[in-house]
Order: sequence, then structure tokens, then C-alpha cells
Amino acid sequence: MRMFISFAALFLSAGLLQFSSGGVGPLDALTGLGLGFTTEQVGFLGSAHFFGFFIGCWWVPRLMGTVGHSRAYAICTAMGAIGLAAHVVLSGPYWWALFRVLSGICIAGCYTVIEAWLQAKVTNETRGRAMGSYRVVDITSSLIAQFMIGFLAMLETAVAYNLLTIICCASLLPLALTRATQPTTPAATRLRPGLGWSISPLAVAGVLVAALSSASFRMVGPIYGQEVGLAASQIGYFLAAFVAGGAVAQWPAGWLADRYDRRYVLIGLSVASALSSIVTIALATTGTAGVMISAAIFGFTSFPIYSVSAAHAHDHATGDQRVELSAALMFFYAVGAIAAPYTASVLIGAFGPASLFVLLAAAHLLLVVWSLLRMRVRAAPSDRTRYVYAPRTSFGIGRLLGKSRTNTDKD
Repeated sequence: MRMFISFAALFLSAGLLQFSSGGVGPLDALTGLGLGFTTEQVGFLGSAHFFGFFIGCWWVPRLMGTVGHSRAYAICTAMGAIGLAAHVVLSGPYWWALFRVLSGICIAGCYTVIEAWLQAKVTNETRGRAMGSYRVVDITSSLIAQFMIGFLAMLETAVAYNLLTIICCASLLPLALTRATQPTTPAATRLRPGLGWSISPLAVAGVLVAALSSASFRMVGPIYGQEVGLAASQIGYFLAAFVAGGAVAQWPAGWLADRYDRRYVLIGLSVASALSSIVTIALATTGTAGVMISAAIFGFTSFPIYSVSAAHAHDHATGDQRVELSAALMFFYAVGAIAAPYTASVLIGAFGPASLFVLLAAAHLLLVVWSLLRMRVRAAPSDRTRYVYAPRTSFGIGRLLGKSRTNTDKD
């Protein structure tokens, strides 16, 4: 409890930030469709968010070196608040795409500052508990944000976006009021995407498929939900079921990944994800309960793929490569997440809602094939790192997770 209190300002800022950012994507989709946006334009908004996310991951570590942690956080929060508030000033998909770029920069930049601050405060003795608490805050806040969507959808558009703007601004207060000394700014992580591919082509493919699954579902999921008959008030529960399924999956996935060849675990998860995609298509016409259950199953099978892929990559890395490797994997995740929402929305517009899960099933089956091919190239490493749930929050997450990746006991 004492440790949690010492990090309370950082955790509260992270939670409020997640409330705000987690609500804007689905709200944009529902409001945009109500304003006459096409499915492709709604998907473009999701892609714009992840483009901003990539910019924030790369730029904000350098900004921190110039102005410090607190000012960098304030700048990013201001950009996010401007992006949210501007939705009610200027309407249209391309204006909104610009505003979503600002929101993407905000979320990536603020998490970069929070994680750099956490890294400076933790010790080897507190790192495990701090990261565990951070993960709880991240997942719980994401769930609450999804539950907010139904409430936001019932409000007037201006009121809904103003409420998210207020929450975004409120995330600045805990860090602004803390008496903790601002830490020394770490050097910006070098971005070397080629390092990820050279260490583990399989991990890169897994990260890309994880991005396709998560970004498509979370940004285009509201379109799918409406197409299969969910009311606006139910969309949030649909997305929350996906997040909850993924949260529950972390423990069994980690247990398996620490005891068996991670490539087999990755294959198992991918096969299960492809099957759950087919189940989702089959249950689309069975009513609300079937749709919700299928979302939870898909989250359970697909959500751990990023962390298992990252653990597999770190098995083949040396200690001095881990931070840059984490950044490289985040780069590939961002690239996949930029492409995914627009691609998925184009398919839904052309072939109907089932095409979203046809795309996801095909991607996971390709990952199975690639995994089998890579298993013929080299054997599993004898020494393995510990499985760690890796939040997709910033290029600097590798620093925070570094000491957590100690060798597992062979049992």
C-alpha cells in the first residue's frame, strides 16, 4: 500500500488519461456514423489516431530532453484537449482525422512521460509490485472507459466531447500537484526497426497480427456492433467484453509461455483466434448475448499474442539490446495499427460486417504458417526470459520492463 501511495499521482494521471482516450475512438465512430460518415471514413479516424500515436512515441522523448517531464506532459495534454474540444467546432471526417492525430500524440506522449517517471522512481525491490499495479490501473481504466461509451452516446455531442476534454485536462492535475522531484530525463531510445526483424522475424509477424486484431476491433468494432444490431448503449459492453477477455487471458497465457516452447503457444493462440473469429461470425445473428460472448472469447485468444511475441523476441536478445528491441516491436505494432482500422473499414463497407473477422482469421492463420516455417529454421533457445504482460503504451516501455525479464526457472 505504501508503494502504491508513493506512485499515486502517476497512476491517477494514467487512469484519467485512459478514461479520456479510451472513450474518444468509439464515440467518434458512433457520432461519425450518425453524421453520415462512411465506414471507410470512420476507419480512417482510427488510423489517424495511431499515426499520431507513432509521432508521439518518437517525438516526446526528445521533447522531454528539452523541456522536462512536467512541461512535456502539459504540452501533450493540451494537444489532446484541443483535439477533443475541436470536434464540436469543426465537423467532417478529415478535420476529425487531424484532431485524432492530436489525440494520438497526447496518449503516446503522456504515457512516455509517466513511464519515464516510473522508471526513475522504482527500485529493484519495488519494480515488480509497481509494474503489477501499473498493469491493473491500465486494464481497469480501459474497462471503465468502455463502459462509459453507452453513457456518452446518450449525451448531446458537445456535452460528450466536453466531458472527455475535462477528463483529459484533469489528468494533468495529479502530476502538477505532486511534490515529487522531477527526475533526470533519460536519453531518447534509439529506434532501430531492423533490430526487431534481425532478432526474431516471428515476433515481428506476431506483433503485426496483434496490432491488426486490437486496432481493428477497438476502432472499427463500433461499426461491426451496429451492423449486427447492437444499440449504441451496448457498444461499450461489446468492447469491454473484448478487453475483459484479454485481461483474463494474461495469467494462463503467461503460465503456458513460461513452461512450453513459446512458438507452440503462439500457434495455439493463433489457431484459437482464427476459430474464435469464425465463432464470432456464426454468433452474429444469435442476439446480444452471443455477440458479447464471442467478443470476450476473441479478446481471450488474441490479446496475449503481443506479449508472447515480445517474450519470444527477448529470448533471443542480449541484455543491452532489450530496450531498443522493445522500441522496435512497438514500432511494428504502430505500423500495423495505422493500417488496420482503415483496411478493416474498407472491407466492411464492401462486403459487410463478417469481413472484419474473415480478415482477422486469415491474418492469424498466416501467423500459424509463418510460425511453422520459422520453427524449421532454428530451435528454441535454452535460456528464456520471464513472460511479461507488455502494455502498448510508448517506445520507452522497455526500460520499465527491463529488470522484469529475468530468466525463468526450468521446471
